[in-house]
Amino acid sequence: MGDGNSKNTLKINADKLDPNTSIDMEAPEFRDFAKSMVDYIADYLENIRDRRVLPDVKPGYLRPLLPDTAPVKPDCWEDVMKDIERVIMPGVTHWHSPKFHAYFPTANSYPAIVADMLSGAIACIGFTWIASPACTELEVVMLDWLGKMLDLPADFLACSGGKGGGVIQGTASEATLVALLGAKAKKMQQVKKEHPDWEDHIIVSKLVGYCSAQAHSSVERAGLLGGVKLRLVPADENNRLRGDALEEAIKKDLADGLIPFYAVVTLGTTNSCAFDCLEECGTIGNKYNVWVHVDAAYAGSAFICPEYRHLMKGVETAESFNFNPHKWMLVNFDCSAMWLKDPSWVVNAFNVDPLYLKHDMQGSAPDYRHWQIPLGRRFRALKLWFVLRLYGIENLQAHIRRHCNFAKQFEKLCLTDKRFEIVGQVNMGLVCFRLKGSNELNETLLKRINGRGNIHMVPSKIRDVYFLRMAICSRFTKPEDIEYTWKEVSRSADELLKH
Repeated sequence: MGDGNSKNTLKINADKLDPNTSIDMEAPEFRDFAKSMVDYIADYLENIRDRRVLPDVKPGYLRPLLPDTAPVKPDCWEDVMKDIERVIMPGVTHWHSPKFHAYFPTANSYPAIVADMLSGAIACIGFTWIASPACTELEVVMLDWLGKMLDLPADFLACSGGKGGGVIQGTASEATLVALLGAKAKKMQQVKKEHPDWEDHIIVSKLVGYCSAQAHSSVERAGLLGGVKLRLVPADENNRLRGDALEEAIKKDLADGLIPFYAVVTLGTTNSCAFDCLEECGTIGNKYNVWVHVDAAYAGSAFICPEYRHLMKGVETAESFNFNPHKWMLVNFDCSAMWLKDPSWVVNAFNVDPLYLKHDMQGSAPDYRHWQIPLGRRFRALKLWFVLRLYGIENLQAHIRRHCNFAKQFEKLCLTDKRFEIVGQVNMGLVCFRLKGSNELNETLLKRINGRGNIHMVPSKIRDVYFLRMAICSRFTKPEDIEYTWKEVSRSADELLKH
């Protein structure tokens, strides 16, 4: 730790401080610090596969490594750099290692990292257009670029001249909640026209939304936060929500005097990357005047590749669509792209307009504070702009296809070993597999795999069948990394089955 005596330390005597004296890090020192950090970041990422993927620490490891209080006098940046390896790295799970196969990927690339540097330098809070016009306008254009890459219907795009448009949310969980609140506002207005004597709390008590039983837990949580009932509809044998099951649930609720208002269709579930049948469910949603929201958080990135767009057939039936470029499209967290055909329902639901936030250009451009839960927002569109320009669509498509091919490579390795079986279909960059045998056997296998510390996976369970998930997560992954991962799995199984 620094002692406050380094040549790079800013010496401050508060009693004799000249008001004209800067207490900031000066530009020359910043240049040195930043160049050192850029070198560190590049070395870290380029050599990440050499690090143990899962940290070998216990809760509370970090506190003894730091002083009890913040320094009274500033440390030097060289000491801060040294402490990254001493304090931080021992407790880091290396999500971008080719040996990390847990959850789903979180994206990372040099262009996005540089864009975040610029965003941090500009440091605007783009809640209104006038707060930083470039922040808003670049986001409008980038969401149009991205929507065109997915071949979304024109009425989702701002450039179509209609009501539609896109916005960057922090996460897919936020997008699900925002869509639910927009759907809630829309349905309440409709019901009030039909029943002007009904009070708000009566209407809310009758509202009910729907999603697959395989949908992400954040959908159920959105229902809790939105104060409405959310029905988990059973999926079919392939873990897909189908139109007939959704219609059956809606009909039952209508018969019980409830008011269906919202349905989430998941394209790429977290458990197994299954795809709900959007064409069927969207048609049913439209039939019963239910807002259809598409959650394609992980798999949506693949729709930039034409060969995967059949999985989003029926997207024209949706009112809102969301996916996370920060999962699989090389844009660092956080960047969750959401499109709405008619944002006015969300804008009106969230519209609190104090005088200090008003400006002369209101109505001429979006004020994105009305499109989201928080007020403040960073200049996140820069990350999209940098990544789309410096990779180009062809290289982003190649990245998606490589990951999908790595999943097929692992599936083939798994199928050559008669002790293992594949669970469901291999979709995108996820392979679900297990040892033939009991759930307990597979739980023990996963403990052995993760205990070795060389690769990292997480499990899931569908219909009481426990299995392991092998997700392709790193942009640095090579075919030999997949072979390494399979050997780790196979050796762990050897050890387990010997006992």
